Amino acid sequence: MTTLLASSARKTPKSGKRRVCFPITSRAYYGRSQLLIRMLHEHPGIELELMLGGAILLDKYSRHIAEDIEAGGFAISGSYFNVIEGGNHVAMAKTACLTALEFTNGLHSIDPDVVIICGDRFEQLAIAMAAAYLNITLAHIEGGDVTGSIDESVRHAITKLAHLHFVTNEDARQRVLRMGEDPDYVFNTGSLDVELAARVETDVTSAQVNAYGVGHAVNLDEPFLMVLQHPVTTERDNRAHLETTLRAVASLGMPVIWFWPNPDAGTGEMSEMLRHMREQHAELTSRMRFITNVPADEFVALLRRTACLVGNSSAGIKECSYLGTPVVNIGGRQQGRLSGDHVAHVGYDADAIRGAIARQIAAGRVASSSLYFRPDTSQQIVDVIAGAELYTQKRFHES
Repeated sequence: MTTLLASSARKTPKSGKRRVCFPITSRAYYGRSQLLIRMLHEHPGIELELMLGGAILLDKYSRHIAEDIEAGGFAISGSYFNVIEGGNHVAMAKTACLTALEFTNGLHSIDPDVVIICGDRFEQLAIAMAAAYLNITLAHIEGGDVTGSIDESVRHAITKLAHLHFVTNEDARQRVLRMGEDPDYVFNTGSLDVELAARVETDVTSAQVNAYGVGHAVNLDEPFLMVLQHPVTTERDNRAHLETTLRAVASLGMPVIWFWPNPDAGTGEMSEMLRHMREQHAELTSRMRFITNVPADEFVALLRRTACLVGNSSAGIKECSYLGTPVVNIGGRQQGRLSGDHVAHVGYDADAIRGAIARQIAAGRVASSSLYFRPDTSQQIVDVIAGAELYTQKRFHES
């Protein structure tokens, strides 16, 4: 690896082991990162510090997750209750501010050599900012992707704060390079999500699924749909858009496993709509089961078995590309993201959604794709984290 010219910018590890901090702010990130966390924990040259915050500490999104983490043999260095409730833009912005305050204290106390940031979450941007001002080397996973909401701006902002970059595909690597990042520190390692999907071999039963959430008991031996539709923070009609999806899905008369929207701005109105439809329009939701979350391996098993995934989750773009699961992607949340032939893109129109689902089910599963898959993603990341020369002073790299 090329040595940086600015020797004064290098950072020397503080002990025999390199101290690595991994903030976890959602159950989804924990689920997809479990293999990476395990490898960091077991590496003889790394001292792993886990920090919890965000939705992962809220029972309605991630009940008992701290206990699950500790049961896995991991120590939690700190838990930071940084979420402002409300599910709107003001609450989202204030949560980011509180995150910066809380995690600055935690990072200052732990004093790590490296902080690992995943993806494009707004609270992860706040942590990245805090780490940058504390002169801590920042490693960013999943930089360079494009999406259709504020998430894209957040993702690129984290890239410009980060020092080590682990991207999921070649298109993303090229974007990171065009943003002025040093190619010696940009690594195409593939997706942690897809690595997990490739490794999960367990199945899931109807009894397991029906132990979660509320609503209709789903028989997984029958064809069923999965719905994951999250708020689009740059749009104002999230409630109406979600109702359109619900009515389109209901019209097909199939069993449905419906996952609750994430806590981004807009989740309040979307959650209210789902509750209203369950209580006031039972004829539409009579075949639906509403679930907050499931363990990562069971989620992958459901993706493998569903007839079609509907909504706007990145799982439809990434994990399902490897699994060959048909997907109907709705609206602009994933706009521009690299996607395979398994995805049909539609707008917020009930007839278009219904027609696309029917066509995807009729077409069936597709061949597995390697768009986001690389062998040994976690191991590659760990090797770089453990061995790379660390630095804090960034320079724009002219191509």
